[in-house]
Amino acid sequence: MANILDRTLEVMGLRTKLNPSQPYIQLQEGTNVPPLANQYWSYYENLGVVNRAINMIVDSCSQIDILVDYEDIPQNFPPVKGVRRETVHRLLNYEPNPFQDISSFRRLLLTDLLVEGNAFIYYDGVHIYHMPAHLVEIEPDEKLYVKGYKVHKIVYSPEEMIHIKHNSMRGIYRGASPLKAAAKNMTLLARMLRFQDTFFENGAVPGLILKSPNALSDKLKERMIEGWLRAYAPNKGGKRPLILDGGLELDKISNTSFKELDFEASIKNQESAVLTSLGIPPVLLMGGNNANIRPNQRLYYIETIIPIVDKFLKGFERYFGYKLKPDNDIPGLQPELKEQANFYSTLVNTGIITVNEARSALAYDTMQDEDKLRVPQNIVGSATNPNEGGRPEGDEDGEV
Repeated sequence: MANILDRTLEVMGLRTKLNPSQPYIQLQEGTNVPPLANQYWSYYENLGVVNRAINMIVDSCSQIDILVDYEDIPQNFPPVKGVRRETVHRLLNYEPNPFQDISSFRRLLLTDLLVEGNAFIYYDGVHIYHMPAHLVEIEPDEKLYVKGYKVHKIVYSPEEMIHIKHNSMRGIYRGASPLKAAAKNMTLLARMLRFQDTFFENGAVPGLILKSPNALSDKLKERMIEGWLRAYAPNKGGKRPLILDGGLELDKISNTSFKELDFEASIKNQESAVLTSLGIPPVLLMGGNNANIRPNQRLYYIETIIPIVDKFLKGFERYFGYKLKPDNDIPGLQPELKEQANFYSTLVNTGIITVNEARSALAYDTMQDEDKLRVPQNIVGSATNPNEGGRPEGDEDGEV
């Protein structure tokens, strides 16, 4: 492949090519970590509900293994040549490269997809590597779709890069983060939490009032307030003192507390909006009874997890040229698997599909001599052959 370094090294007994951008990635992601331009990374690191929601989706998706079918994908775009099914199965389920386990590899890609809206995988002909989405620049082409992918000064050809794109209303090259729809909610939530810290730290409501018949200078008042704050600190349960001078009289003092500001309900509303934008039913994180946990969990897997996994499957299918399926062994969908089993059992027993067709639909290996339709037992005989069946042969008296 073009743009692959000639330099190789021996790793675990395998002749493995290096990622050409690794020195730059090591600098930007390891030794010197600059602040990310995407504000969603800050929300992901600092807002508990965003961190929990993203991690929940990432961990749920990374648990689903990928099954490589024996069916090729007909396509005009030529897939990578010379890659066996067993190799694709190993790369996507066990060993993407000699330096990462499959769980770390998947979680990096999924986090990029959710926060950045894009995920990039580099294939060097032997292994696949995660490329940080915020470092990859897409170079469009006037005639072709993509001219190449650029990381710092390293340029990759379209044949070397797998690009998984999230949904985007604007632009055909880069996807948009699902957090974008909740940007206002996250900003407001961050401000509310910041105000909460300031409220308790500074004492937003005066608790001690000192009255003076004479006008005091600002410097003297500040000195008196600082002295009272040291002995009557807000962070130890006290409230900020207030000095009334120049003959001012107190009319009414507010008894407003943080609880009376109704911040708890407002914070929950903003958190629910963030969860909804990511496709997580709030009840899964907020708690609930068993009656509504199960249907919401099913909704979460069917409408959020499976579509995200399918994006990766379609990208890998087009690149490697093999039909890929998600493994049905998903804990959150076990009741649905029982319904599927009953559904396909009915189709097999009524002679509509074969056993192997049902096993393939349920992501099981096919079996020998199970490619024939079954004839239902209740119609065996006269229903299969009109010359058979009816009254048994015998004499006129009915004796056989």
